[in-house]
Amino acid sequence: MTTPEHPLFRLLSIMARLRDPAGGCPWDQEQTFSTIAPYTIEEAYEVADAIERGDMGELKDELGDLLLQVVYHARMAEEAGLFDFADVARAISDKMVRRHPHVFGVDEVRDSAGQSIRWEAIKAAERAGRSGGGPHGALDGVPVGLPALTRAAKLTRRAARVGFDWPSTAQVLDKLREETAELEAEIAAGELDKAREELGDLLFVCANLARKLEVEPEAALRGANAKFARRFAHIEARLAEQGRSPEQSTLEEMDGLWDEAKLRERQP
Repeated sequence: MTTPEHPLFRLLSIMARLRDPAGGCPWDQEQTFSTIAPYTIEEAYEVADAIERGDMGELKDELGDLLLQVVYHARMAEEAGLFDFADVARAISDKMVRRHPHVFGVDEVRDSAGQSIRWEAIKAAERAGRSGGGPHGALDGVPVGLPALTRAAKLTRRAARVGFDWPSTAQVLDKLREETAELEAEIAAGELDKAREELGDLLFVCANLARKLEVEPEAALRGANAKFARRFAHIEARLAEQGRSPEQSTLEEMDGLWDEAKLRERQP
């Protein structure tokens, strides 16, 4: 696949050594696809975090960690006689060529919007092919293991392609208010099980609204998380200047410092 001096060859060799039944690492030898999967997801999030913070040095390291996950899964598959790293690389190369006929073929696409439509059409054809030509639903193939908000956005995006969608953002906002009212009613009635279900409906509509606003819901929520952490840190810092902690202050005091943090963020 590549020369022994190549960094990728070295990485593949290291993984093979770690998994070697004779002289390898006991922990690595015991791992399976299922036990490694959570680490794969975690590393993908750490890549996203480095990008969010603009830390390119850490991004390099995190991309290496993510690459290791691919190598790990490929090695276990090779040991089971299923496929190897080269097969993985060939498969994604073939897919990229297949999904970019305007670059590697004769199709013409004028802009990114047109390319997105063409991309989804090709993916739909691939899904149909995998089903053996039998019936397949518009929502087939959306992974259950995705973060719930991300999966909600993907489900609504798929449904929208076949016409099941609100025409405008205003109608999504109307639905959001409707779901909020239903949630409030169940809480007031003391129906906590029903309230939890209504909360799920509310979050689903929020994911749909994010799609309408052309933002990934996970990205929007990460931004809100960062904002909350930043403003709460301001509260803690201001209280520390007075020799106090949040536990030693009132909610009204903390609300005032929260508003102070908001005001500072708005200043140029």
